[in-house]
Amino acid sequence: MILDTLENYQLYTSINERIAKGFDFLRTTDLDSLPSGKHDIEGDTIFALVQEYQTKPLEDCKLESHKKYIDIQYVIRGEEIMGITTQNNQKIIEVNEEKDYTFYEGTTSLVRVSKGMFTIFFPDDLHQPCVHTESAAEVKKVVIKVLI
Repeated sequence: MILDTLENYQLYTSINERIAKGFDFLRTTDLDSLPSGKHDIEGDTIFALVQEYQTKPLEDCKLESHKKYIDIQYVIRGEEIMGITTQNNQKIIEVNEEKDYTFYEGTTSLVRVSKGMFTIFFPDDLHQPCVHTESAAEVKKVVIKVLI
């Protein structure tokens, strides 16, 4: 897992070409005016999912991972807490290979992710996004899905 601000994006573009293209999208797109939904970057290889939602209590948020895609999650507006941990002996709750997610039961460490910050989650990085800080708040976020 990586947590940083977009101004430091160049530190991560050498991970692979697709991640670099994801950062190009984040840097060159008017994200504030981008509507919710799926946006093509490079077909099913790289695409963006823009989400707008109210943050929720920790117990209402799902701990998840993905096997086919790396997530770059960038907060456009607002702030949330994310639970994070590495995959080890968590109890699997649900697997959906078609939609590329696995839900788990387990404990996490909590990090605050604010406007202008991003996370990168690899397949062994379990994450629990959308958690409210002190109270529920509106968040606009884009998740760049990068095929492994």
